[in-house]
Amino acid sequence: MAASAPSESLFGIHRGVIALGIARMADALGNSFLIIVLPLYVASESVSGGALGLPSSVVSGVVLALFGIVSSLTQPLAGHFSDRLGRRRAFVLAGLGIFCIANFSFSLASSYPALFLIRAVQGFAAAFTITASVALVSELSIGGGRGQNMGVYNSFRLVGFGGGPLLAGLVLEHGPYTLPGGIALDGFTACFYIAAAAALVSTVLVVAMVEDPETTKPTHRSFAIPVRGEGQALDPVFSLGLATFMMTGCIALMSSIEPEVNARLNQGPVLFAIQFATFIGALAVVQPLVGRASDTYGRRTFILIGLAALAPTTLAQGLVTTPAQMIGARLLQGISGALIFAPALALAGDLAKEGEVASRLSVLTVAFGLGISFGQITAGILVQYGFVMPFAMGALLALTGVGLVYTQVHEPVPDAEVAPHAH
Repeated sequence: MAASAPSESLFGIHRGVIALGIARMADALGNSFLIIVLPLYVASESVSGGALGLPSSVVSGVVLALFGIVSSLTQPLAGHFSDRLGRRRAFVLAGLGIFCIANFSFSLASSYPALFLIRAVQGFAAAFTITASVALVSELSIGGGRGQNMGVYNSFRLVGFGGGPLLAGLVLEHGPYTLPGGIALDGFTACFYIAAAAALVSTVLVVAMVEDPETTKPTHRSFAIPVRGEGQALDPVFSLGLATFMMTGCIALMSSIEPEVNARLNQGPVLFAIQFATFIGALAVVQPLVGRASDTYGRRTFILIGLAALAPTTLAQGLVTTPAQMIGARLLQGISGALIFAPALALAGDLAKEGEVASRLSVLTVAFGLGISFGQITAGILVQYGFVMPFAMGALLALTGVGLVYTQVHEPVPDAEVAPHAH
């Protein structure tokens, strides 16, 4: 198929991808608000949970974890049904619409069970939005530029995700507010309204600027996630999912051991936030460049280099002794991660057969979320045996990923991009 017409692209990036990326940026900003807001909301007098007999710290952990658990469990099915119906835009819109309602509903919740229910509904909505939007980016890229488009899409999303917690902190700090007409609004309610408004803006952007490509057709394939490969031990897309799991396991190690990091480096929460944001910034800036390069020079090489570089940059975080050193290590780790994720998504799209793009790409999106949870939990356990232990484990994971991708992942045949569904 010929490359996209000039009117369909801007600086070589499909206009639909830009619109979808901006929509996901607004949505991610609203959702990342809740990472800061929900634990504080649970601990406040606004929520009652005496009947459950649980301390607020436990409830906060469950509320935050429910999103990832429900989303991870339902993403493969959401991707499959999107493939079966041949619809992407409708699934994205359904997910964003449910997000908008759920975000607003937090302002009405006054009990722990209500928070659990709303958070689970959010996870369900995320499954629709994530799988369909990634598949849409892949299919809009038929004809060239899949790596660059994936990189740009992910960068927009990361900007929203990284900016949300900072903005939420400012909104909470400066509340309560008085709206025109004398209506009083506390900081929590303001945050929930902003999160709902962000999802609504995303919905409007997708309605106005995104369409399903004509090449997306319904399929009658049965639901299946191949694990075994043809002529090799593991399926290449499943292997890319495992590599993604290992990558996100490495990058999430730091987030759950903030007190230990701050004590070791003799720093406060502001420096920790800067160190955390450094990784996201590097990932957002470098991903589009790497994605574009992978369109020309191949995906697999970048993934291998990224995993190899991830090992020392992860281990370095367990050895640093100053805040500046940690910032440097996080910067280099962000660059390493950028070498992996966008090319991996693009390569999975290259390898996917007709009618299975969403379900196959869901392997990587699920692995991304599960890897973060694994890294956070593992770091909390291993740090008890020494500060370096979580990061040493992460380095070992990254090296394992190198071997996995080297032996189990291959580039598609040369004409795969020209006729990606001719299998």
